[in-house]
Amino acid sequence: MAQKKIKIVEVGPRDGLQNEAIQLSVSHRVELIEKLIRAGIHFVEVGAFVSPEWVPQMANSDQVIAALQKKGLLKKADCSALVPNPRGMEDALKTSIQHIAVFGACSETFSKKNINCSIDESFQRFEDVIKMAKKHKINVRGYLSTAFGCPYEGVVSEAQVLKLVGRMLKLGVSEVSIGDTIGVGTPKQVESLLKKVEKKYGLKKIAMHFHDTRGTALANVLASLKTGVSTFDASVGGLGGCPYAKGASGNLATEDLIYMLHGMGYKTGIQLDRLIETARWVEQHLGRPLPSRMAKAGLPLRK
Repeated sequence: MAQKKIKIVEVGPRDGLQNEAIQLSVSHRVELIEKLIRAGIHFVEVGAFVSPEWVPQMANSDQVIAALQKKGLLKKADCSALVPNPRGMEDALKTSIQHIAVFGACSETFSKKNINCSIDESFQRFEDVIKMAKKHKINVRGYLSTAFGCPYEGVVSEAQVLKLVGRMLKLGVSEVSIGDTIGVGTPKQVESLLKKVEKKYGLKKIAMHFHDTRGTALANVLASLKTGVSTFDASVGGLGGCPYAKGASGNLATEDLIYMLHGMGYKTGIQLDRLIETARWVEQHLGRPLPSRMAKAGLPLRK
């Protein structure tokens, strides 16, 4: 098992940067993505087709994609963009993006706060977006946030998560990323949920997305690996958080995850030294330290 290939989906340039007070320029966002791809990351979220009034950090995502296309980077990695609704999909179709993602929640209150509609309404939007995407042979990934807890409703039931995973898969997404948006999940909860997901749907199309708010992200990855999951989202430097969840700190840092996986004998194809350099580059451009342990400590001496 320890030699199994692990798929890493880098979400820093979208999920990470969208919560930062400082807005990186288009050229810096492109440079960040290029560094990540040069480090060996093959799946990168590069932007979002959302209103710049709501998420100014993701403004000009079309320009980012155009620059990536010009540099030939869209051929070197599967670059995706978040698309919340048909209007966003129309904008995405004007670019050369071949991978998109839709984003839903497992709790009603969070759905209304985050994407301004109920869960049922969000799935209607997803259906419309996915129809448009499939017509143009564009791959669609699905996110389900607040799978282990909601900042407004508290605990989210496993039954609710299972139902929504099924709805996502029925829509035809290639993968469902199950997210611990506020970092409340523990390994026991993760293992319990994933065993039920495996029994009902299998794990081939399941990814996990952990936040390290309470220091349990890596432990939750281990629980997921034990169950059989082999795809994980992570964010360079630990960038991210959630503007609709007070106290929700950043995503699991990609370089911290890679260090652990490589130390366990897993293969990722990612160059950890380059990834650490990229995390430090991001810190400099944001003007603040990031939560990444590896960016602080660096690689240990090997003799």
